Amino acid sequence: MSSGGGRDSPQQMQPISTANSKEMLTRSGSITVTTTTTGSNEGIMTYRTRYITVAILFFVNLLNYMDRYTIAGVLVAVQDYYDVGDFASGLLQSSFVIGFSITAPAFGYAGDRYNRKWLMVGGIALWSLVTLAGSFVPANMFWLFVLLRAIVGVGEASYVTIAPTLISDLFVKEQRSLMLMIFYFAIPVGSGLGYIIGSKVAVLFHQWQWSLRVTPGLGVVCCLLIAIITRDPPRGMAEDGASHHSNSTVAEDIKSIAKNKTFVLSSLGNTCVTFVSGALAFFAPKFMLNAYRVSGNDVIHLDDVSLYMGIITTSAGFVGVALGTVVARHVKRVHLNGDALVCAVGILASSPFLYGALVLCEFNMIITWILVFIGETLLFMNWPLVADMLLYTVPATLRSTAEAVQLFVCHMLGDAASPFILGGLSEALGGASGDTETEFKGLQNSLFITLFISVLGGGFFLFSSLYLVKDKNAAEAATKGLSPTGHIDLDALDQNSEHKISGL
Repeated sequence: MSSGGGRDSPQQMQPISTANSKEMLTRSGSITVTTTTTGSNEGIMTYRTRYITVAILFFVNLLNYMDRYTIAGVLVAVQDYYDVGDFASGLLQSSFVIGFSITAPAFGYAGDRYNRKWLMVGGIALWSLVTLAGSFVPANMFWLFVLLRAIVGVGEASYVTIAPTLISDLFVKEQRSLMLMIFYFAIPVGSGLGYIIGSKVAVLFHQWQWSLRVTPGLGVVCCLLIAIITRDPPRGMAEDGASHHSNSTVAEDIKSIAKNKTFVLSSLGNTCVTFVSGALAFFAPKFMLNAYRVSGNDVIHLDDVSLYMGIITTSAGFVGVALGTVVARHVKRVHLNGDALVCAVGILASSPFLYGALVLCEFNMIITWILVFIGETLLFMNWPLVADMLLYTVPATLRSTAEAVQLFVCHMLGDAASPFILGGLSEALGGASGDTETEFKGLQNSLFITLFISVLGGGFFLFSSLYLVKDKNAAEAATKGLSPTGHIDLDALDQNSEHKISGL
């Protein structure tokens, strides 16, 4: 109450103080949020600790993508060992992503409610152990190898779903964008190292299985770093208060997220990005090797092509992630929906360069590699921007769930589907004939589908730009304990709740 007995404005309302915290309960739509401003040391993290946390998360993400693309770097050797073609080998990537996607919602739900630090430790330990076990599967048990790759995906889902939300609780605005840019640098670097280390280790030990025995040891190191150093910050700590879930169900959370048009449309756009990047990442080394063969070069080997692909992917990722972040920052000074616009331009502009690479690889490999670099650079501009859009258009208490839903959709319909679909189409077009030129043509024609998917993704991002500003403002209001209109929704207060609001 004010001194005059009237009702204070929502902006002047102050929650009751206790010895250790200040709490305020509100509901925005079907979202129940408890906003807590911590007075104890649990809510305090120095910037040094925050930067170290981002460095650890970067290292784990690096390892994650190294593991994910190791198989692509030794794909031909794996196919020869298990005596399988493009269709069956495509199942290796698809099963991994399916396992990843199916379990991501469960980790997202847990990540919004429980200690994220230990969820990540458990997931990393699982994927490290199963990756090592996969290297001992005999040649007559391909089905077991596929199953183990699916379980590896389960372990990785625990980390990928949760890690970006930790960053969102440690930094805001331009600092958050910068930290996300650093975090997503791990994708191209890890992918490139997966190609390079996987293929070179296989050559060094004369067995492709040794390529799967590099990451497990590093996974143990990651578990120790997270367990000893990393802390789980309160949800929304960097945004004027810490929030945690209260009373809402999974169905209510997903229903609320589904009403967010920016989230839905940007997720569909990102699905197209993962479809294209997943197909190119998995089949590119084999495709480029066959291109060399068709053009008359029989000297080059798969490990050489994997090395080139790794260097180009790493370089393109560095440039693309940085370029996307910097360009979006400047565009947002004029257009507040700049992130979505840059995403749209990036994926649309990548199409002609990737088309040129697919066509010219029979005639000039130097120009082809240059076109691949430019096309991947433009495609990779999306990574930090899509993540940032999710984090600032979804309330703090729903971010892990939103990450999980987005990952489920993007990967199930994206890089889980593309190797399976394009691998099957490649074989149908002659990719299983045993003739190098016929196999090359079959895979080439199937990869042309990625160009149409890129155009579709650009359209989704353009439509998301129409709703981005409105959804961003609504999420900020909900995270700070206000409804999207800027007022506290009194209907959200439960009479049996232990939380109280003063100033009414």
